[in-house]
Amino acid sequence: MIEINTIRAHGPEVVERLKIKNFEAGDIVKHLGCVDESRRKTMKKLEDILAESKGYARQIGEMMKTGRSMEAEELKERTAALKQEARKLQDRLEGLTSGQNELLIQLPNIPHASVPAGSSPEDNIVVKEEGTPPVLPEGAMAHWDLARLYDLVDFELGNKITGAGFPVYKGRGARLQRALIAFFLDEAVQAGYTEYQPPLLVNEDSAFGTGQLPDKDAQMYHVPGDGLFLIPTAEVPVTNLFRDVILDEAELPVRCVAYSSCFRREAGSYGKDVRGLNRLHQFDKVEIVQVARPESSYQTLEEMVAHVEGLLRKLELPFRVVRLCGGDMSFASALTYDMEVWSAAQQRWLEVSSISNFETFQSNRMKLRYRGQDGKNTLAHTLNGSALALPRIVAALLENNQGPDGIGIPAALRPYTGFDLIAAPA
Repeated sequence: MIEINTIRAHGPEVVERLKIKNFEAGDIVKHLGCVDESRRKTMKKLEDILAESKGYARQIGEMMKTGRSMEAEELKERTAALKQEARKLQDRLEGLTSGQNELLIQLPNIPHASVPAGSSPEDNIVVKEEGTPPVLPEGAMAHWDLARLYDLVDFELGNKITGAGFPVYKGRGARLQRALIAFFLDEAVQAGYTEYQPPLLVNEDSAFGTGQLPDKDAQMYHVPGDGLFLIPTAEVPVTNLFRDVILDEAELPVRCVAYSSCFRREAGSYGKDVRGLNRLHQFDKVEIVQVARPESSYQTLEEMVAHVEGLLRKLELPFRVVRLCGGDMSFASALTYDMEVWSAAQQRWLEVSSISNFETFQSNRMKLRYRGQDGKNTLAHTLNGSALALPRIVAALLENNQGPDGIGIPAALRPYTGFDLIAAPA
């Protein structure tokens, strides 16, 4: 949620910057200005009345001590009237504050100055590309055919048990999943992240805190009887570990990593992009989250990108780094880099990670602050990224490493899988 101080001081600039996200904010910002002015006037009036009432209370005490009871009774009557007026002003203030928040949550985060304009993935900027796409043998298969041939993933069985988008991993396919999870977690811990194992369901306050609600409610699985939501990413419970927390500046940056299953409805997804492991309703992911000082958060973002690049190098996957345009960014992000790997059989890039700086957008919702050396409390910056999401990593590993003898396993993964080849069926 954008800070009201930012709207108050830079309203016209906010409207212009949000156009980068293809969001017309003029009417909302104008209305916010009116509500904020009324709220501040009401607050000032309430504070004046409370101060006046407090002054009368002291006078009443002095009058009672000196026997001036009649004068004291007159002041008591005036104090009672002030209290009644204060209650009305308090109710009005709460209504205005609620209305202000209802307007603020309609505004997406302000994009960073480096975010390009645009409305589709074609407008994103490739900032880095590394690795050589492999040349596949004749008759090479897409991962969904490889998964069936090698009996690694059973899509039909998952469809029988639950529905489309809920695959069953089998044998060495399941072992590969477990190996990747352990590898990603170990790499993050070695990089200074603290490992967490969070709940897979969160309450409404948690979903609101990280920006899933009300923006992405249609994409989340809801348990209405309990008012809970299945998490779309471990970002949600991990970042909310610090909701309503005041950290000490010396504790920053806070680095967290968590593995979780993730659940997304993916409403409206169809076509070739959803085939096989390309887009699922349930998938595994390792997530890194940081809480940082505002002045160093963009350096932190670059460090997180470098960490994910290192994982992809160790997996020997050709990859590229893409800076998202305004129209392709999430509601809550100020700047996002997507990491994409080359799928040799599908002949296209597959997104495997989004790494974002949210600046104070999430921390303002969550009241996540840190206390500086001057004793003042300041909103922290929050960041997160996939390190990494497994389905498309598995897809690329299967497709890029297929050969006549089977599917090779990258050297970095072999200590985790216990095998260096998924042998071709006899």
